[in-house]
Amino acid sequence: MTKQRQALGLLGERIAARWMRRDGWIFVAHRFRSGHRDIDLVMRRGNEIAFVEVKARRGASFGHPVEAVHYRKRRELGRSARVWVDRHGSSAFSYRFDVVGIQISGQNVRVHHVENAFQLP
Repeated sequence: MTKQRQALGLLGERIAARWMRRDGWIFVAHRFRSGHRDIDLVMRRGNEIAFVEVKARRGASFGHPVEAVHYRKRRELGRSARVWVDRHGSSAFSYRFDVVGIQISGQNVRVHHVENAFQLP
């Protein structure tokens, strides 16, 4: 991954975390790693934990960022989330998967937060 792509990813994660904090979410973890997989953000609001995948794009030439979270990525997120729950979870919490798409065009930033974006089988 190039340094430019890494920088864009980090910027997107900061924007997404700020966006969710404005909606009452508390930051729990950033880039939780489980093997070669990671969860971009783990956020908490009350007794709810959101595992958040963030996709940032410059422009729209590759489609909407939310569309990039396909079946394989969802499966990997589910596996990492199970590890997080085993290590840090509690039966007092409910869990969900959110996707935050960030589109950056010059100084314009568009945020698309999809709550409960998918369920695991």
